[in-house]
Amino acid sequence: PRPGRCGHFVRRKGRFCRMVPAPGRRFCGEHGQEEEQNDRKRIPCPLDPKHTVYEDQLQKHLKKCNSREKPKPAYFVQDINAGLKDVAEIPEKQVTLSSLSSEELQNLIVKLKKASNGLQLHLKEEILSHQALQEALNDPKNGESAFKHLKQQASILGNMEKLHLLGPGRCFVEFGAGRGKLSHWVDVALQNVENVQFLLVERATTRFKVDGKHKRRDSIFERLQVDIQHLCLSKVPILEKKKLPVVGIGKHLCGAATDLALRCLVESYSACCGGENEEPVAKRCKTATTEGAPGTAAESDSNTEDHKPVAGIVIALCCHHKCDWTHYVGREFFKSVGLGPVEFHYFQRMSSWATCGLQETTSKASTSEESEDQSNDTEEHEQTLSMAESGSDTWQGILTVEERKEIGCLCKRLIDHGRIEYLQKQGYKAALQYYTESAVSLENVLLTAVPSPSFITEPTT
Repeated sequence: PRPGRCGHFVRRKGRFCRMVPAPGRRFCGEHGQEEEQNDRKRIPCPLDPKHTVYEDQLQKHLKKCNSREKPKPAYFVQDINAGLKDVAEIPEKQVTLSSLSSEELQNLIVKLKKASNGLQLHLKEEILSHQALQEALNDPKNGESAFKHLKQQASILGNMEKLHLLGPGRCFVEFGAGRGKLSHWVDVALQNVENVQFLLVERATTRFKVDGKHKRRDSIFERLQVDIQHLCLSKVPILEKKKLPVVGIGKHLCGAATDLALRCLVESYSACCGGENEEPVAKRCKTATTEGAPGTAAESDSNTEDHKPVAGIVIALCCHHKCDWTHYVGREFFKSVGLGPVEFHYFQRMSSWATCGLQETTSKASTSEESEDQSNDTEEHEQTLSMAESGSDTWQGILTVEERKEIGCLCKRLIDHGRIEYLQKQGYKAALQYYTESAVSLENVLLTAVPSPSFITEPTT
């Protein structure tokens, strides 16, 4: 062990414990049971067995344990963004890809290509930058990983600027915020802009956060530690007080988290702000654009502020293999092309072929660069599918690496197209584009959405 550190060897990690023991002690409190002269017994915490506690101090510990159930904040609404409530639609037993026969796999590929026929599969490149990051991009002290993150953040901000989303009188909600780097750069880009708020949504406790370092008087940073599945934005006090247009942003928002965030913005938040008795957005949009009655457009414009509290959405997509049919917003699209939860189950797993194939180094590279902003939750962005689950080893003699990569990309685009159709039906103009080079990140697709022209309003200043 290192001097002044605990003498317990952690077998699982292959190293000694790095905790600092009390003066005169060889072991830290967690491993104090190994101290010969210490006859006090330590037991696993009943709230979280990952840590232990002295048995004679159990009751005292339970009152302050970080794993204890804490009072729920006002914006916590159980499963408000969860989506599917009927579990009967989901098959009880999910079969792995490796269990499929060659014929069954070929049938899946045929279904995939048939469903993808006519879709826009070749995305345009919108690799942009922003002057707010120029100094950081030119800093020679940055390593390769930091440089890649900066290029992605610069392009996201460039795309936001192109969509006119960087402006005053807005609340930027960063989903899966991690350390809050994306919000940091948005704040830097808006340094001379007034009336700007930031909500950083992250379910995990995060170290080395950057949002607390912001001292600007005109921008407000608030962190919401809650799962997106249970987040009701309309009940966040700062949004209740100042009903500013919301811009949803995210950098590498994993799988189902993207669907939860979309539903959080365009369903639960918009519905609450528009009133429970309002017509669905898609119906209002259709009425405003198809009916030629006098005054319709003007009437629509006058009510836009109530009906469209979300000014825009910019999310860098990630980890389609972690999508979930229960939360997926594109279920109606899948059903419209003759697909269901079974096909979705296989397509989400086959989507990992786009970034890993059979090459372990590629698998690591595809996700290692995504963990900087999620330093406390690295596993969230790792390719967790085993070889058996992904079926790569099974299909080695049937499909080449390039064929698997092409099929994986097709699965990603199909899943993403369901999200695009969902947003369009909700009254948004949505698009997919490459926002950075594949050499910078293999997860290089950006989803953007702004209200359809009939519903766009200028933010208040």
